[in-house]
Amino acid sequence: MPELVLESNGRTWTLDASRTYTLGRDPQGDIVLDDARVSWRHATISWSGRSWVIEDHGSTNGTFVQGQRIHQLELGPGASVNLGNATDGPRLNVSGAAAAAQPQQPYAAQGANPGWAPQTPQQAPPQQAGWQQPQATPQQAAPQQAAPIPSQQGPGGGAGAPPVYGDRSPTTFHQFSLDRVMRIGRALENDLVVSDLQVSRNHAEFHATPDGRLEIRDLGSHNGTYVNGQPIAKGGSQLLGPTDIIGVGHSTFRIVGDRLEEFVDTGEVSFSARHLTVTVDGGKQILKDVSFGVPEKSLIAVIGPSGSGKSTLLKALTGYRPANQGDVLYDNRNLYKQFAELRQRIGLVPQDDILHKELTVKKALKYAAKLRFPADTTAAEREARIDEVLRELKLDIHKEKKVTSLSGGQRKRVSVALELLTKPSLIFLDEPTSGLDPGMDRDVMQLLRGLADDGRTVLVVTHSVAELALCDKLLVMAPGGAVAYFGPPEEALNFFGYDTWADVFSAFENYRDYDWAGRWKGSQHYQMYAADIDAVAPQSVQVPPMQAMRPPKPQGWMSQFITLVRRYVSVIASDKGFLALMVILPAVLGAVSLLIDSGNSLLPNPFNPQTGRIIPNGTATTVLLILAVGACFAGAANSVRELIKERVIYERERATGLSRSAYLMSKVFVLGAITVFQGGLVGAIGFFNREIPEKGLVLGGATILELSLPIMALGFTSMMFGLIISSLVKTAEKTMPLLVMFAIIQVVFTGCLFTLNGSIGVNQFSYLMPSRWAVAAAGATLDFNKIAPPKPGESNDPLWEHTVGTWCVDMIALIALGVVCGFFVARFLRRHEPEVMRK
Repeated sequence: MPELVLESNGRTWTLDASRTYTLGRDPQGDIVLDDARVSWRHATISWSGRSWVIEDHGSTNGTFVQGQRIHQLELGPGASVNLGNATDGPRLNVSGAAAAAQPQQPYAAQGANPGWAPQTPQQAPPQQAGWQQPQATPQQAAPQQAAPIPSQQGPGGGAGAPPVYGDRSPTTFHQFSLDRVMRIGRALENDLVVSDLQVSRNHAEFHATPDGRLEIRDLGSHNGTYVNGQPIAKGGSQLLGPTDIIGVGHSTFRIVGDRLEEFVDTGEVSFSARHLTVTVDGGKQILKDVSFGVPEKSLIAVIGPSGSGKSTLLKALTGYRPANQGDVLYDNRNLYKQFAELRQRIGLVPQDDILHKELTVKKALKYAAKLRFPADTTAAEREARIDEVLRELKLDIHKEKKVTSLSGGQRKRVSVALELLTKPSLIFLDEPTSGLDPGMDRDVMQLLRGLADDGRTVLVVTHSVAELALCDKLLVMAPGGAVAYFGPPEEALNFFGYDTWADVFSAFENYRDYDWAGRWKGSQHYQMYAADIDAVAPQSVQVPPMQAMRPPKPQGWMSQFITLVRRYVSVIASDKGFLALMVILPAVLGAVSLLIDSGNSLLPNPFNPQTGRIIPNGTATTVLLILAVGACFAGAANSVRELIKERVIYERERATGLSRSAYLMSKVFVLGAITVFQGGLVGAIGFFNREIPEKGLVLGGATILELSLPIMALGFTSMMFGLIISSLVKTAEKTMPLLVMFAIIQVVFTGCLFTLNGSIGVNQFSYLMPSRWAVAAAGATLDFNKIAPPKPGESNDPLWEHTVGTWCVDMIALIALGVVCGFFVARFLRRHEPEVMRK
């Protein structure tokens, strides 16, 4: 069994075939590579029995050979592997004993090259003229680029330049010339390739202006180009100053002299809250001066009794509901003021699952990736990222199962997987173990521990105290929204002087007026773990005041609309019960009208010369009443739960760039098609085999269709009213009473039960009811002023006049009501968006 010799950056390892070697940042590993882009346990190398094999273990930034991401690969003489970045990540060169077989084509995440061969130094692609990019070994890099150059003028390099990531050194340097353009993007033909699916293929470019100044120009990128956290116009440009920071995907750039410094956000970020205070109406404070600091790659738990402000704190930390006072710093950057850029680096897993349970795991992630990744991301790239996340969370064996068939712990893993698609550096979870048994509770907490160990910062709000020992820090909230403790979890009970957390929570309840925050701030623990929270000054770049943001959307409106429609259709198609009800309900409602059989005539009765009046045709008004009520009920029932049941999903997707109008229109399009079909079915059954006019007012001989069109439009407008109800209520249980109330009101205002025309106030109010206009349009075709003639002294109803103009006015008014409802739904949806996007 041959040995294998690896060389990297002047260090050499000789591998024995009798054991497996681990690569990563873990100091306890066999081959330690101290680079932020390398995962904690990145990969392993082992002897397979016929060759040496390197296997990636779900690393965050990937393992690359010849610029292609690989999962498993046989190593041979002269092979070269990059970790964490395809071009300048730490490089491992195989310079010793050979394997027993030639290297085979890699299992590539992004399309393999059929002619792949192991990369050697002689085969490395030459750098373009005018550009220099650092390599991992001194032999392959320019001397000035072999390692970050410490600055004598301030942290991070550059005279007076502020730190981008605290006092962290740049990940990479790039030399550039002022006489040419430097293009940034995901495609390999760019001058500066950023291997990040959040970056467009051709994202932005640096170039010099005639007066010698530098400018950044956006190339129509999907997720935007940012200067000091603020998006520049799509396709626009902005002049750069000496302290400006440019954000592209997970990379941040700063120009220092004649070189470009790149800082790659690989997940290891610090996070701190400073003096957060939230005040509600009436001046009551529900969060009081909360401050704490979180080191990178750590797991923090937030616990406390009900009413201690845990949910309020989570909303303040994520920007969903910014604090009235205080700041949230994401690696020294103000989250509130730079939310447009930083939102893509934050993952949030609410208490309720943020996915459609009717879909399979793979399909749910596919639609999420389609919405969150740029429009120029290929299906293969999205598929590769989904498979990578599934392997990392050990969900690949469940990918073809419906989400609803999974256990509670597995469903929570799928929600986490959805957030990991975009490689967030900071992940928040709200009650992820709620409702889980102790075994699943442990599994979820161990999952979060692993996420933190792999280079992410994880903050979890929880009621469970069984697995707190897995956390690095514990934040205990006291009643009223103040901090009672922050520090290592193993010291918390001793700090409070109790044996169990049940005793601590009882003390909070029994001594609600006690100054728990004062006790904490006067303790030695405060001096050790929280007193220096204000020691580090936040990044001092010029940021404009907070304003209404319109962050770039990863997908265009039409692309989002099509994806949302396809997803919604998939959800409906997977629900066989709904599909059956969609046909049975209108069929039953239409069939009920067939029970009314008084001659089957819907025509006006003949004039009675003895009474001097036309005898009213009660059959026509009753049939139309039943059909109208059926259409109202069916339309509203289709939509009354649709927004409330997806509210958590909408809130999260809206924060990641979902278009509000595209989301609403996808609902209107799909539900509208269903409702119009149902209305047509109700009308066809209700008017079938009845005596009706031979010719209609508008469609000539197609009288049944002309009579059914108002029923179909009524169902559509009722569906829009149902969306209003769904956008207003707080729980799905409240929708049914409102649905019944809506249907009953429509019965009253059809005009079939009593005369509306001439009733001051009542008639005018009836104009707001869709059933009034639908019955009027059908009544105009049937000539309701003759079918149900007014009483002596009363005038004909102008909405029932047997004319083409009246029919058109009735239909236009009915559809206009639906459009007005759509406007209000859009306004009500706005309330369920991150507040920082609305201020």
